[in-house]
Amino acid sequence: MIMKENEIKSPLILEIKGNSLDDGPGIRSVVFYKGCPLSCVWCHNPESKKAVKEISFDAKTCIDCGACREVCPKNALGRDNPFYIDRSKCDLCFLCLDVCPSGALDSVGKAMSINDIMNKILPDKPFFDTSGGGVTLSGGEPTLFMDFTSGLLKSLKQNNIHTLLETCGFFDIHKFMDRLYPYLDAIYFDIKIIDREAHKKYCGVSNETILDNFRLLFRQAADDGKMFLARTPLIPDMTDTESNIQGIASFLKSLNITEAALLAYNPLWHEKSDKVGVNDPYKHSKVMTSFRDNAVMERCKTIFGNAGITETKR
Repeated sequence: MIMKENEIKSPLILEIKGNSLDDGPGIRSVVFYKGCPLSCVWCHNPESKKAVKEISFDAKTCIDCGACREVCPKNALGRDNPFYIDRSKCDLCFLCLDVCPSGALDSVGKAMSINDIMNKILPDKPFFDTSGGGVTLSGGEPTLFMDFTSGLLKSLKQNNIHTLLETCGFFDIHKFMDRLYPYLDAIYFDIKIIDREAHKKYCGVSNETILDNFRLLFRQAADDGKMFLARTPLIPDMTDTESNIQGIASFLKSLNITEAALLAYNPLWHEKSDKVGVNDPYKHSKVMTSFRDNAVMERCKTIFGNAGITETKR
C-alpha cells in the first residue's frame, strides 16, 4: 500500500542505495536526502550539503570534446575555471548534460515523491523481511523536511517496513517527537565534537541543541524499547583527539550508555568536493587524504572501554 499524497514540500533525493549492509540491521535500502543544517569541513558527502539542485563535473571522465562549451548560453564552462564550471554564471539550464557524450557532467539531486520512493523500495521488501532489514533515511539530513519525512515514514510503516534514521541531531525536538518519532524503530545519532566552540568551528553550528536533543531522545527511546545508537566519526586531529573522545565518553557515561559506534575515517570524499565545486582546504594534506592507522581506532576504543562503553556497529 502506498499513501495518497497531499501537497508536501519535497526534498531532493541524492540516491536510493539498495542492498546496504552498513546502515543498520539486515539488508537495507538507504534513502539519501540532499541538504544539511551543518557544514562539517570533512563532510563525506559534500554534494549533500545544499538542499538545491547542483551540477557536477568529473574531470577524470571528461574527454574534452567541447560540446558542452558550445551549447552553454552563459559561457560558464571552461578549462580556465578552477572546477571547470563557473557556478556564478551557471543558471542550471542543464543543456550541457544533454550533449555530454561521456557523462562527465551530471545533475545532483532528483525530485521524488513519496510514491516514487516507495515504488523504488517495495520490490526489496522480501529481502528486508528475510534478513531483519528495512529502510534507512540518511543524508544530508532528513529532519530538514519534517512533513515529507513524516509522510514517508508513515508509508513505510503501513507496509510493515523497519525504519531507521541517521541524524546529525540539529532539529526542532517538538516537531521531531510529533512527526517523526512515532514512526521510527531505530535512531543513529551522531556526536561529532563535544566542545561547543570546536563544534561551531568545524561543523558550522554550536552543539547545544544537538546535545539537548540527544539526552531527551536517548531517554525516550530507552523507555520505549527503540534502538538508539550514538556514533562518532573519527576525523584526523578534529574528532579523534584524546580530549574529544574522552569528553564524548564522559558525556555518554553520564547517561549510563554502554554501547556506541566509532566510525573509521574514509579520505575518499576529497574527489567529491571537486566535482561540485567546493573548495577543499585539506585535499593536499597527507593526514586528511590518507586512511588512518588502526592504532587510532584502537586508542579510541580503549578510551570508550575505560568509561564502560563497548564499541559496536549494531
